[in-house]
Amino acid sequence: MSVDVSPQAVTKPPAAANVSSLAFRLRDYGIVAAFVVIVIALSVSTDTFLTSANLVNLLDQTAVLGLLAVGATVCIISGVFDLTASATLALSAIIGVQIVKVTNVYVGFAGAVAAGALLGFVTGMVVTRSGVNSFVGTLATSLVYRGLAVMVTGGAIVYPLATQAEDFGMLTWPSLFGLTSATIVFVVVVAAIGVIVARTTFGRRLYAVGGNAEAARLSGIRVGSIHVSAFVISGVCSALAGLILASRAGSAQSTMATGMELTAIAAAVVGGTSILGGEGAVWRGVVGALLLTLIGNGFNLLGWDTIYQQVLQGCLILFAVTMDRWLRKRTR
Repeated sequence: MSVDVSPQAVTKPPAAANVSSLAFRLRDYGIVAAFVVIVIALSVSTDTFLTSANLVNLLDQTAVLGLLAVGATVCIISGVFDLTASATLALSAIIGVQIVKVTNVYVGFAGAVAAGALLGFVTGMVVTRSGVNSFVGTLATSLVYRGLAVMVTGGAIVYPLATQAEDFGMLTWPSLFGLTSATIVFVVVVAAIGVIVARTTFGRRLYAVGGNAEAARLSGIRVGSIHVSAFVISGVCSALAGLILASRAGSAQSTMATGMELTAIAAAVVGGTSILGGEGAVWRGVVGALLLTLIGNGFNLLGWDTIYQQVLQGCLILFAVTMDRWLRKRTR
């Protein structure tokens, strides 16, 4: 007969183990339960929530915030914050429109994504090479990117050529099952990044660096490279979100999505990704974005004052951070 002499078995009595198990379950399923409760409540209280038009609109509205939340989730898991997301979104979209004007829509869209990746790389290098806290470093870098967006456009709105306008709006077109092309792009990107984070060596290193950067470094992981890669992923997500917004509006401008990076971080935290790094999942960020979008959709359907929506979202964020701290204590 073998005896379990692991440190966990010695130091944790059955009651503590049960509490730990409950904490993990709360972390895994709490956000899903909250989402289901709100869906049921809106389904009962309104006649329009479960209509196909509203559900398609809900998913379409989630696409932009969801992409930003996925980028924020990847960065937070690795132990950094990206406050350049909305500025990267705007600058990438503007670059995309400028490329469209001299080439075509497809080249312009590809150029915007490449620009997002490059801006993410620059952000990562600034943070890792300077050694400053990512919050401060990305805040400063976001001001630079937003300033560049103003310089490129002269503060004006930029449009594709009149002959390109229809194709430029392709991300608003209906696609599979009546969903917009933006929603399909969102789903594909989320699935791809989700697999990368959850099923690859890079994903495991991402968690290791976020959990304990020094231990990861001593084990041979190149911490700086992981952080730069996380910023590149965030940059690509931001560029795609910018293309969706630009495609909807038929234009791009330097003030696009101002402040939306904070909402994206909020979505990741509300979804259950630990603000301290090393814990979380891409699907959590997506559910968090869905939940915040769902709250806004519910307020519109019920005709409630949107001022209270901000109060509710603030309370959700505070609750999520408090729960994360409590769960960390219980699972030690």
